[in-house]
Amino acid sequence: MSTPSSNTSCLMQCRIADKSQVYTQHAYMRPLGVVAMILGIDEEKGPQLFKCDPAGHFFGHKATSAGGKEQEAINFLEKKMKNDPEFTYEETVQTAISALQSVLQEDFKASEIEVGVVRKEDQVFKVLSTDEIDEHLTAISERD
Repeated sequence: MSTPSSNTSCLMQCRIADKSQVYTQHAYMRPLGVVAMILGIDEEKGPQLFKCDPAGHFFGHKATSAGGKEQEAINFLEKKMKNDPEFTYEETVQTAISALQSVLQEDFKASEIEVGVVRKEDQVFKVLSTDEIDEHLTAISERD
């Protein structure tokens, strides 16, 4: 049996999925039919990521992408996570940046991207500074 806290994210995701599906039925509501990603930290299960498409389907993910090069990014993430699905904080941030660089085929400068993170320890959304992003970019280039 689940506790109320573990059901909260699923109930919220179901509500969003239901609304998305209804919006696909009416032409005047079509602009609202977008992909939604919901991230949260469940007290029992830890970090959770759900993606809801405009048709109302929702799925849990370890990592995902949305947008023009969605499939390329998902393929990249699947390859990276195939052998080791448990990443450290640094590996997670660097993998996200690497996925973006890979699908856009660009090497970024720290001032050209924004990276937002939520850590399990403090659970506060934080945008990384240019210096922090630069450290991750340096680690990526040294690793490759």
